[in-house]
Amino acid sequence: MKKLNLLFIAVFSMSSIYAQDISDALRFSQSEIQGTARFRALSGAFGALGGDLSAVSLNPASSAVFTRSHASVTGSSLGIKNKTQYFDGTNNNNDSDFGINQLGAVFVFESNNSSWRKITLAVNYDKTNGFDENWRAEGLNTNDDGQFSNSIASYFFDFADGLRLDEISARPTESLSDAYFDIGSSFGFANQQAFLGFESFILEPENPGDDANTLYTSNVSSGNFNQDYNYASTGYNGKITFNIAAQYEDNLYIGLNLNSHFISYDRSTLLFENNSNAGSIINNIEFENNLSTVGSGFSFQLGGIMKLSPEFRVGLTYDSPTWYTIEEETSQFLATDGNDSGTNITQIINPNEINIFPRYKIQTPANITGSLAYIFGKQGLISFDYSKKDYSNTKLRPDSDFNDLNDGISDVLTDASTYKIGAEYKHKQLSFRGGYRFEESPYADGVTVGDLNGYSLGIGCNFGNTKLDLTYDQSERSFETPLFNQGLIETANIDRKNSNITLSLSFNL
Repeated sequence: MKKLNLLFIAVFSMSSIYAQDISDALRFSQSEIQGTARFRALSGAFGALGGDLSAVSLNPASSAVFTRSHASVTGSSLGIKNKTQYFDGTNNNNDSDFGINQLGAVFVFESNNSSWRKITLAVNYDKTNGFDENWRAEGLNTNDDGQFSNSIASYFFDFADGLRLDEISARPTESLSDAYFDIGSSFGFANQQAFLGFESFILEPENPGDDANTLYTSNVSSGNFNQDYNYASTGYNGKITFNIAAQYEDNLYIGLNLNSHFISYDRSTLLFENNSNAGSIINNIEFENNLSTVGSGFSFQLGGIMKLSPEFRVGLTYDSPTWYTIEEETSQFLATDGNDSGTNITQIINPNEINIFPRYKIQTPANITGSLAYIFGKQGLISFDYSKKDYSNTKLRPDSDFNDLNDGISDVLTDASTYKIGAEYKHKQLSFRGGYRFEESPYADGVTVGDLNGYSLGIGCNFGNTKLDLTYDQSERSFETPLFNQGLIETANIDRKNSNITLSLSFNL
């Protein structure tokens, strides 16, 4: 029953109930190279080529290039390697995942009109991003400025500073679980975090008997801290594309996509911290945060492909913003122990409550892609795509709740270009493929999320009406990820390498 009450009350709560940050907004604005094995083998440089179902998701005119009705299904095995550096500690984590990342069909209808040669209808599912990830940051945090800023205590202190004591503490007869629920629903996220810090004995009010007290100190002394931070996430971002396209005379293809997007994302973080600093009353802290996100969205695409000559093609695609509606739930756990003048102190706050946040919206930035391709008869081809997306245009809504965050997005994120090149050589029934892509950082500093480099190699076999394609692709990117978005903002340096083996089966209908 409390879960339903929280949902109702939170809708009318102050904006501080939100806990989103820039990384949350960016996560759903980015996409990875997914799709068929042939599409991935050319590193997605398909904007002027068409004739592939994943290319339809890139440029809606692509379906009109098909000469016959066609279907394909694709499975991919993903390997993720994370090397994490945190102060003096280095950790390596390996993960793997397998799933169906593409499924679709296109239907070709010849036209009796002498100018409009054919009309095509297509429906296609593409996994556009995967969120499966595990990494661990472990080390001795020695970045001490004398204000315990390198302890998780600073996270709770920053939220509590300036808040009234009676708005962050349990009433005399109230359980910690009930107080956690009541404070979150009445005052919002910030007060709820301050409550955790106060009731776990991390924070000490300067005037304990005064409900109006707004000043706090920490029972964790400054110094060095052993920290062990574990991050685990699962989920994916996908879209279903409904496509209509047409061929006009011999040289022009145009198309429209209507896209339905969906998000499933779960994340769990767990921090263990201990210290033996002189004067510390609290020596050990365990802090767990869990997030569950679901969302749905809509976007559209307009695209065209033109044959300037039998060999040379150009393509242009406009991707609208994606308008998402997001729902989130969180849960938390906090445990502390220490010693105060010979007396052991232990506190466990396990509310068993789920915070249900109000629905909010994300508008991702639009994207423009220009493409070139040169066809060497039946021997092969080479293609190039250039796209640009301004991530600083990402917006969370309603504006009144996210003004500060949207201002931060405008300041921190920037426009990023992506370059993709692919080639294919055919010999009898076999096709040999390769590609390269480079994606600029969406961050103005170029460091928080670094540039991406990736390459791909593939082979295909044509059995007539049936084709089998196999591709290996790999990408690398570096990150500087803060452990928390407030207080303890020490960063873990992550070098990530993604490797994929993709197999597609396609056939004419």
